[in-house]
Amino acid sequence: MIKQIVILLLVAVQPAFSQDIDQLMKAYDFNGSVLVAQHGQILLKKGYGFSDVKSNKMNDENTVYQIASITKTFTSALILKLNELHLLSLTDKLSKYYPDYPKGDSITIESLLTHTSGVYNYTMNGEFMRHADQPADEAGMLSLFKDQPLDFSPGTGWNYSNSGYMLLGYISQKVTHLSYQEAVKKYIFHPLKMNSSGFDFAHLANRATGYNSDSFNVASIVDSSVSYAAGSIYSTVVDLYKWHEGFGKVINETSSHKALTPFKNNYGYGWQIDSIYGHKEVSHSGGIWGFRSNFARVPADDICVILLSNTETMALDGITKKIFAILYHQPYQIPEKIAFVKLSEDVLQRYAGTYKLTTPHELVIEMKIENGELVSYPSRGPRSVLRAIDETHFYLSENRDFRISFIIENGKVTSIVIANNGITGVAARLSL
Repeated sequence: MIKQIVILLLVAVQPAFSQDIDQLMKAYDFNGSVLVAQHGQILLKKGYGFSDVKSNKMNDENTVYQIASITKTFTSALILKLNELHLLSLTDKLSKYYPDYPKGDSITIESLLTHTSGVYNYTMNGEFMRHADQPADEAGMLSLFKDQPLDFSPGTGWNYSNSGYMLLGYISQKVTHLSYQEAVKKYIFHPLKMNSSGFDFAHLANRATGYNSDSFNVASIVDSSVSYAAGSIYSTVVDLYKWHEGFGKVINETSSHKALTPFKNNYGYGWQIDSIYGHKEVSHSGGIWGFRSNFARVPADDICVILLSNTETMALDGITKKIFAILYHQPYQIPEKIAFVKLSEDVLQRYAGTYKLTTPHELVIEMKIENGELVSYPSRGPRSVLRAIDETHFYLSENRDFRISFIIENGKVTSIVIANNGITGVAARLSL
């Protein structure tokens, strides 16, 4: 009886939720597809903007996108499934599969899953990543990180490492005698009927075109052999909703609990763990050339928010938070239209340099001038163009929740204040 009342209430409020979320997406000029569901009821399932500008094709709920690092939720589930089948153990040492791997006897499968292995993250190799649209084999990928010094002794720290997930994909092949792709299809895609999901995005005929952050210039496609088990999956919002609904069917309750429990630094096994309005939130985001994604769930309330974009927008985390605010009847702000101004290169040149943020987390940001625009290059994360509202205040071009203010003391720029969705940090300039 209580369940029936809940369903009736949801049906009653569904149009209001849908309208509010739709208004929010339009206010952000969102370009992509969204699906929002609660208690088994889909509140909004819709596409916005262009799937392909040249052909005037529009996005809809069936548009196919690269989901980038959301792939890690699938890779971790595959490894947990193989653990259930006794094809491997989470305590296995890396040396069991790669006998000559340096310090492989101190690196476990669990540490690879939880980013606590210390293995160098290959995507930090800028020279290699400039050619990431070219195919790479296992030996070539391993050469990027195998002989690099560990970031820390395994188990003693945390550092996001795509290399760890590459290794998990290669290990899955060794124990299943299937390719990583075939194993994911066998254990996840096929049982859940995720028929619009796959791996080789570059050779897919019907897909969204990805665009660079500062324009509708077509972005290159990272080859699936380069992103592999760390980020090669493509999908739709409809298929990812099947993943939300079927997660607990693919792996058992014990494995699910492990995956969704913080191990270190609010990260479980392939999932980021947080809380939203007193409820446990599990999520993963993704970013790859031309695409951004966010997949957020509140299991206790059967809430699922899926945002897939074929632009390099930085706004998805803020949008997700505001969608949760709508669902939990909390206050939120619709972004206002901002009038940007054009600054001369002489003014912008004052801000070029390197800045270091220490709180809420450590991050080095390099500011450059490119084609008459100020562009930020964070040590972690994508390049972003800054748009000015006056001589010292800027917003990221793709995110009107992300404000950057330059602080000038005695005629010199000494720091920047970064404000994003209520979180503020100060980054000091490293050289004046």
